[in-house]
Amino acid sequence: MLTQGGTSWTAEFRGLTLHTALQPIYSLSHKRTIGYEALIRAFDTDQCAVSPLQLFELPDSHAENLLLDRLCRYLHIQNYSGIKDQLNWLFLNVSPQVVTTGSQKDSFFGQLLEKTGLPPHRIVIEIVEQPTDDAERLRETVAYYRELGCLIAIDDFGAGHSNFERIWNLSPDIVKLDRALLNRATEERKARQILNGMASLLHQSGCLVLLEGVETRDQAMIAIDAGVDFVQGFYFKKPSLELENLSQAQADLDELLEEYKYYKQLIQDPNHQLASHFAMPFERTVERLQNNATMEQACVELLNHPTVSRCYLVNSNGIQIEDTLVSDSIERNQDPRYRPLESTASADWFRQQYLRQALAEPENLQVTTPYLCVTGAYMCVTLSLAFEHSGETRVLCCDILANPPAPDSEG
Repeated sequence: MLTQGGTSWTAEFRGLTLHTALQPIYSLSHKRTIGYEALIRAFDTDQCAVSPLQLFELPDSHAENLLLDRLCRYLHIQNYSGIKDQLNWLFLNVSPQVVTTGSQKDSFFGQLLEKTGLPPHRIVIEIVEQPTDDAERLRETVAYYRELGCLIAIDDFGAGHSNFERIWNLSPDIVKLDRALLNRATEERKARQILNGMASLLHQSGCLVLLEGVETRDQAMIAIDAGVDFVQGFYFKKPSLELENLSQAQADLDELLEEYKYYKQLIQDPNHQLASHFAMPFERTVERLQNNATMEQACVELLNHPTVSRCYLVNSNGIQIEDTLVSDSIERNQDPRYRPLESTASADWFRQQYLRQALAEPENLQVTTPYLCVTGAYMCVTLSLAFEHSGETRVLCCDILANPPAPDSEG
């Protein structure tokens, strides 16, 4: 069912001619291509394109569905094995329905790799987002691909059935975040924070993270800021049928990364500006505390700042001393739904990174990135400074609104 024409192969299925298209996948850190996703492209007898969705609706039995899946993989591997690139990965899509309705051990695939000479460690098996009623069979088949030496990827994570349950069941090497997450992050700051947190959580789970569907420069910057490892999308390179020109698929990641550094350091990252702005007020507050002023007396200057929400004092064990001082504006606008969280006398903050960092670097003002404040369920930035008072270490902490409301206009 395969035919060679020049340097590439095609396949025939139900009167359609099937071609391999490859789309590059880039590592942001390496600044180069590290793999390609193989995509099927179908054409009718008039050379008109037939969508992949229409193609995969053609099989009318499990056997024919399995045949089409194997035919596509055979075509892709046959084409890729003839390319001079001897290093990078080939990402192959495999439907969970095909995996779990086929034989438990896909001996066809192992024989195919042996026949074409393509090493299994260069194959990434992508489990695409589709439901399956046989999770155990899916897990067993994925284990077989892993035993062969292939890597495993979960596709479209964050949409439909590709969620953390699938991560726990399959322990993938790579997770591809669904493009819908990127689209939301382009429009909403909160969604961008969720995207960043999701990438971090997946890293902690032992997975490399790929963000697909990057179509604009802004989305490329969001991907860089999210901390993902790999990117893929039309902004960098569209899927191409011209397999012999893969070497020309390089992207100018240097320029993007330099722009990100400038944007992050000088425009977006507020840490340096916050530390500079609050350094003197913090020093004056600490000096008052060292001179035995009460917290109410010492923190008046800080609490009068329009962005400051609260101040509190913690000992070297992370235990809060007295209750939190809240600014007048925050007290007037406190959400009554979160009243159970308001009192923080004797609260233990040792788990917080800002406290441990302050204790590790006394007399140096620490500034966090924005996070959700547990005492009011709003986004804040915490400034912290460790100092000595009467032979004991204290840490002065001050929460600042990450998204302060705009001042009321007059007239």
